[in-house]
Amino acid sequence: MGSRGGTIAHAGPRWQGFGTRRLDRRPLGPILPLVYDHPAPSAAASLDSLPRPWLIGVIHLPALPGAPAARASVAEIADHARADAQTLQDAGFAAVMLENFHDTPFRPDRVDPETVASLAVVARAVRDQVSCAVGINVLRNDALAALAVAVAADCSFLRVNVLAGAAVTDQGLIQGRADELLRKQRELGHPVMILADVDVKHATSLDDRPAPSRAIELVGRAHADAVLVTGEATGRPCDLDQLAAVRDAVSPAPVLAASGTTAETLQEVLAHCDGVVVGTALKDPATGRVCPERAGAFLNSRAS
Repeated sequence: MGSRGGTIAHAGPRWQGFGTRRLDRRPLGPILPLVYDHPAPSAAASLDSLPRPWLIGVIHLPALPGAPAARASVAEIADHARADAQTLQDAGFAAVMLENFHDTPFRPDRVDPETVASLAVVARAVRDQVSCAVGINVLRNDALAALAVAVAADCSFLRVNVLAGAAVTDQGLIQGRADELLRKQRELGHPVMILADVDVKHATSLDDRPAPSRAIELVGRAHADAVLVTGEATGRPCDLDQLAAVRDAVSPAPVLAASGTTAETLQEVLAHCDGVVVGTALKDPATGRVCPERAGAFLNSRAS
C-alpha cells in the first residue's frame, strides 16, 4: 500500500534492472498494482488564509518556449520570475500570480505541453523563493493546465478567464471550463482556490444578463471561490458601480477588482470590493519588470 505524502509504492523485482540492458529474460514474477495516495494538504501559503483586502501582484512572464516571441530560456524566465516575486513580497504583497502574458497569439483552450512544463518549472522556482501565496493564470483559458501547474508547483490559487458561459475573443469563441476543472480538481485532491472573471478583458460575453446575475451563477453553479471584475482591456479600470453590485450579489464570496487599479485609485476601489489584482501599475514601462518603487508606492497608498 502507498504511504502518505504522494509516494508510489512498488514491490520487489518489478523495478530491478530498470534502465539497464537485461539479458535474463526469465519472468520477473507477479506485477503488483501501483497505489498512489493523494499528498497531504499543502503547507504553502493559501489565499483564503490571508486577511482582506487581498492584494495580488501579477508577474507577466516573458514569452515561454514555443511561443512566437520566445527568446529566453526557461532558466532565464525562472530567474526573472523569482526576482519579480521577491520584489512584490518585499513591498508587502501577500500573494503573487504568474501569467504567460507574452505568449501571444494565445491558444484559445489548450496550451502546448512545453508551455505547461515551462510554467511548472518557473512556478516551482517562485514557490521556493517566496513565502507568500502563489497563483497561476494560463492564457487564454487553459484551466486544466493551470491546475496541473498548481499541483506540480504547490500553488494555492488559479485565475480562470472564462469559467462559465461563453465569450468572443481575438482567439475566437471561448467556452466555460468549470465542468472539467472541478472534476479534475476533485480527482487530484489538490486544495486550490478558483478566481473567475465575470467579464474577462479583451472579450465580449455572449450572455447579455447583468453582471451580478452571471456572478451569482459563477459562485453557485460553477463553484468559483472568488469573482473578478475587470475593465475592457489590460490596464483599464473596472466600473465601480458594477463592482459594488457584483459584491452585493455574491456576498460573502470575495470580489476583486482585476484591472486598472493604480496607487491613486486604490483606496476608492477597495471601498467597493475585497481586494485587487494588479499588474500594469507596478511595472517599469521601459522594461516590463516589477518596479520596487512602484510596488512600494502602491502598497503605501492603501494607508495614506
